Amino acid sequence: MRVFLYEHLCAGGATGPAAAPLLTEGWAMLTALLNDFRGLPGVEVATIFGRSLLAARTAPDGVLVHPVETNDEEAVFRSLAAAADWTLVVAPEFDDILANHLHWIAESGGRSLGPTPGAARLVGDKLRLADHLRQCSVATAPTVLWPTAAPSFPAMCKPRFGAGSQATFLVHNERELRQAVELARAEQWRGDLIVQSHVPGDAVSVAFLIGPGRRLPLPAAAQHLSKDGRFRYRGGSLPLAPEKAERATRLAARAVDAVEGLRGYVGVDLVLGPTADGDAAIEINPRPTTSYVGLRALARFNLAEAMLAVAAGQAPPAWEWRTGQVHFTADGRLHNQPEAPAPG
Repeated sequence: MRVFLYEHLCAGGATGPAAAPLLTEGWAMLTALLNDFRGLPGVEVATIFGRSLLAARTAPDGVLVHPVETNDEEAVFRSLAAAADWTLVVAPEFDDILANHLHWIAESGGRSLGPTPGAARLVGDKLRLADHLRQCSVATAPTVLWPTAAPSFPAMCKPRFGAGSQATFLVHNERELRQAVELARAEQWRGDLIVQSHVPGDAVSVAFLIGPGRRLPLPAAAQHLSKDGRFRYRGGSLPLAPEKAERATRLAARAVDAVEGLRGYVGVDLVLGPTADGDAAIEINPRPTTSYVGLRALARFNLAEAMLAVAAGQAPPAWEWRTGQVHFTADGRLHNQPEAPAPG
């Protein structure tokens, strides 16, 4: 079996100083995925590196790396997708980057280990997703397009199409909102901005493996975010305490069930309030997220093997998890390891 793994930033999509933190997260996800897929018997793994990455990073042994320039990436991508049994894309949703690459897979006759382009476009539009979740009676944060509607404060000002908490600000009044808009423009965000009511509580995430007839939740994780009002992602820890995990998984499942066309690895960002009445689904990420590095450390099975099985409509390997806590940073480093599996 041939698997083609593509991570947009590592393939040359990271440019400028603002992209450096995202490239770090992208590299952590890509190397974790490459290691898991190359560890499967009979699986050949290929990926794409931007030429500027070659001097600084080395792929795991046994992975076929195709260096590309920006102007030949599409041709190389289409060729690898056509030759692969499965293609997994990790890319941001803004500027239709993820959806366009998913189209390339379909047009090349390949098979995607991810969502349909339509699902990627829906969840990548934070305003449209909030409206959709509300219409489906899924608890979410009230969201309006700035400046066409009056927001309620405190609120989050963020790009309508964005990723990685970039150009995201906590604001408490109109003056702070205007300042946030100016800063977002200074950070090169030129598209629409939304204002989303701030939901107090704990930031958490829940990932799922989704395929024909299956939607399997993975252990819920706490998200560690910066305390400066910018909510920059610092990493996470898992699993959550059982009561919080059950609340998070229940709401996240309702959110993914509301979106047709989600497949593969899907992450949901939520806020858990003081009680369940204050819980809210915030975003859906239709691709692997950084929590993958923590989840793979907790799993007694190969997450990549499970992903392939679920996508193919087959039963996954034994769903067993190690005991203990896993703490991880945005760059993929583990602060502690869970207990090793019992012998035998």
